[in-house]
Amino acid sequence: MKKTWITIFGLAVAWATGAASAQDIKGDAGAGAGKVAMCIGCHGIPGYQASFPEVHKVPMISGQNAGYIAAALHAYQKGERRHPTMRSIADSLSEQDIADLAAYYAAQGGGEGGAKAAREPSGQVAQLLQKGACVSCHGDNFSKPIDGSYPKIAGQHADYLFVALKSYKHDPSAYVGRSNGVMAGIAKQFSNAELKEMARYLGSLEGDLKVVPQSRFR
Repeated sequence: MKKTWITIFGLAVAWATGAASAQDIKGDAGAGAGKVAMCIGCHGIPGYQASFPEVHKVPMISGQNAGYIAAALHAYQKGERRHPTMRSIADSLSEQDIADLAAYYAAQGGGEGGAKAAREPSGQVAQLLQKGACVSCHGDNFSKPIDGSYPKIAGQHADYLFVALKSYKHDPSAYVGRSNGVMAGIAKQFSNAELKEMARYLGSLEGDLKVVPQSRFR
């Protein structure tokens, strides 16, 4: 078990180092505001649901870490995340576009969710979270990640969290699956039912994430 976690830690460091190099480009939130046309049709509508390849609420990204948003977009560009719509959008973005969009959405956070005490999980869920060592990366109340390239997950849509976690267990295909050595090693320890229980708890927490409706959709 100790050897497994040493390996996972090493992969996490390598992933964070790669993400850090992409963050050398400084993002401009003001410039990002003019580049969100392809984003707001899904991420700017409260309760909006994706319909392919699975039905779930699209993730809230306002208030998310800029480093994580950038890392996710780069993963779509590289094919490490296989969602056809997101990959086509990511492929159209330059490094500066990604940095600007990440800065724009990070600046929309309330900044208070991570400071609130999280409600206690059930005994079963507490054991699952401990087994996955989730807090060791996602931080206090799952809203203060230890690295900017890791996501805040407190308060995120539970159905999205479940699909995201489950995707790390998929074999690569054209439409589903995510390639990440750290998360794959963690997610594969759990049944889908267990992943759903964890996602339900994490989604019930207070957090910084939200949807900022655009005027054209209000």
